[in-house]
Amino acid sequence: MIRNYFKIAFRNLLRSKGFSFINILGLAIGMASAMLILLWIQHEWSYDSFHENRDRIYEAWNKGTNNGKINSWNTTPKVLASALQSDNPEVEKTARVNWPTNRLIKVGEKSLMASGNVVDSTFLDVFTYPLVSGSKKTALHDPSAIVLTESLAKKLFCNTDPMGKVIMIDVKTPVTVTGVLKDPPLNSRFSFEYLMPWANLRTEGGDDSYWGNNSVATYALLKPGVNFNAVSDRIKGFRKKYDKDDPTGEFFLYPMSRWRLYSRFENGQENGGFIEFVRLFGIIAGFILLIACINFMNLSTARSEKRAREVGIRKVIGAQKSSLIAQFLGESILISLIAGVIALLIVQFALPSFNQLTDKKIVINFADPLLWIYLLGFILFTGLLAGSYPAFFMSSFKPVTVLKGTFKKANALITPRKVLVVLQFTFAIVLIISTLVVRNQINYARERDMGYEKNNLIYTFLTEDLAKNYPLLKNALLANGIATSVTKTSAPMTEGWSNTWGIEWEGKEPNDKTIIDRYIADDKIAKTVGLQLVKGRDLDLTAFKTDSNAVLVNESAAKLFGFKDPIGQIIKDNGEEWHIVGVFRDFILNSPYRPTSPMVIQGAKGWFNCIHIKLNPARSTQANITAMEKLYKQYNPDYPFDYKFIDTQYAQKFKAEQRAGTLAGLFAGLTIFISCLGLFGLATYMAENRIKEIGVRKVLGASVIDITTLLSKDFIRLVIISFVIASPIAWWAMSAWLKDYPYRVTIPIAAFLIAGGLSLLIALLTVSSQAVKAAISNPVRSLRSE
Repeated sequence: MIRNYFKIAFRNLLRSKGFSFINILGLAIGMASAMLILLWIQHEWSYDSFHENRDRIYEAWNKGTNNGKINSWNTTPKVLASALQSDNPEVEKTARVNWPTNRLIKVGEKSLMASGNVVDSTFLDVFTYPLVSGSKKTALHDPSAIVLTESLAKKLFCNTDPMGKVIMIDVKTPVTVTGVLKDPPLNSRFSFEYLMPWANLRTEGGDDSYWGNNSVATYALLKPGVNFNAVSDRIKGFRKKYDKDDPTGEFFLYPMSRWRLYSRFENGQENGGFIEFVRLFGIIAGFILLIACINFMNLSTARSEKRAREVGIRKVIGAQKSSLIAQFLGESILISLIAGVIALLIVQFALPSFNQLTDKKIVINFADPLLWIYLLGFILFTGLLAGSYPAFFMSSFKPVTVLKGTFKKANALITPRKVLVVLQFTFAIVLIISTLVVRNQINYARERDMGYEKNNLIYTFLTEDLAKNYPLLKNALLANGIATSVTKTSAPMTEGWSNTWGIEWEGKEPNDKTIIDRYIADDKIAKTVGLQLVKGRDLDLTAFKTDSNAVLVNESAAKLFGFKDPIGQIIKDNGEEWHIVGVFRDFILNSPYRPTSPMVIQGAKGWFNCIHIKLNPARSTQANITAMEKLYKQYNPDYPFDYKFIDTQYAQKFKAEQRAGTLAGLFAGLTIFISCLGLFGLATYMAENRIKEIGVRKVLGASVIDITTLLSKDFIRLVIISFVIASPIAWWAMSAWLKDYPYRVTIPIAAFLIAGGLSLLIALLTVSSQAVKAAISNPVRSLRSE
């Protein structure tokens, strides 16, 4: 019986090659799109799942009230780890992780820059990063130790055993390789190339016991069976117990299972996070697959007249409805299987481009048995979903009406087929509108006044040699006409690396904890980066020796301080006095979608990490870079010449939204394509069924335009209905998306007009291509048998 079903299925596929091709292609593209999205979702869900103690690892978070609003953040004081361990017997181990740093690693004549972390010696006990060589018990104990990943070890030592070898860090510091780790998985929070022990940080003076310095991540491994809520509740009062400067804040523990997808807090409560993107793309995957299945349903039911007599005869000779349903479902599963194989090939071919688009490194592990189980389940589900309606529809035909040829009903105003076509285009139009709104929002933020001049502005990181030779380098850059201005800073102009609520000024309210961005510059910062001064002057160490204690403030900070005339006023930062010499227009330091925060730029008494250089616009950029490279080799010979353009770094701020817009556009295009495949098939079948009617109309004088309009108008009407339904849905969805952006575009009416016009045009071209073909056919052929 089953063998007979497959024979019939193959014969039907071969008998209607055109429809079979459209059915399989549409289903394959829909399945491939859904597979790609599901692979992405699985990658996001799998973050940090490889850690053996995943269910017992927690991150310490801060919570504090700022002007009536509760803020939460995951940087903590360095001293918190020891307090967690000593005050909580439920805590098995703690581990601190400093932020990643790029350091020069040198072995003999070979040197390269690598990114890594300074961590506690317990790091490898808390987290599961297996060692290829060495012991996790001792690898991170010695202050002069370093643990390399396999990739970095191979770069430095090729195939030689690195264990016990001495390498140089930042030219001056010798360290010994005490372990080699397997490379961290791609779905891991940490992506280091090396690990150095906390004892090394301590010997370099980087450790402290100040409770107000929230600068590291602190993790706790709880003992088995411990209720983490009890521990989390107990550590709430650590600020009150230990921090005499700010006893009002709290700490809490946050489980590893929530880090990747849920770590967004609003007013002290967890409020979503990246999980919203995961859900959104899950919905998109479901809709694309559904649209592909709708194509199958529409084309299958459209061809039901050709299978009607088969159903009638089978029923007359005793076939049960259940056996007919089984036969039709079997045919759809067979088509789904063929489409699934094609979809898998499409996914494998498209995965590199998809990874580039999503900034991932997703791979398909064909050796994993679970993959094939999931794939077969996915194919079976798709086949059942796509074939369910046609199977029940065609198996319900009555033999008497079928064999008389009177089974077709009159053309109803609302039919399942029309509803399905409307659903297809509704989703496509929603995606098109969303793509246009996202693009408008990106352009709106990009066109916002940055507050400084990013063109011809570059920065390099400050190494020890550059710090020592900075005056010589600066003079050489200016004297050789490479730069028009140079300054040292604490961070790149596109990033805020320090903020505080500890700045004091005359008249400050005792409970005012407004967070103020803190930036450091030594000289001519306004001239170098093009800040717009509205009052006062730039920092100038040559003309004003006291400018090492001078400060520039932005307009938001000046407003916060409330000085009638801020120039000459004194503010304090951790007891240090700074006198205001200038006020500059707010500039975008962090997100271009957020309001700018109050900000101070302190003078040369601070710390420095970068050099900002304004290139001479009178020379070509390449000539400036080439000349600058020679100077860097002279004054910083041990380090590779590495520089970054500010405009390029600023463009990175739009990357997430651009990716979302591109993906929405891609899926909108695929949805339109799949829907149009279905329209093409339906239009072709309709033209075939009405070929005699068309012939009669042509004989009676109907023009090509009349016949094309006749055949196209029903489909165009469905697309218009889809637009009417999609518009309020898209408006609601985009309004909800935009509400998270304080600086946001109003939803443009043009987006709806473009989406409606585009979908209408594409549908019209698809349907009319078959309508015109039918209209210009020779009526003699179609009427010959009459």
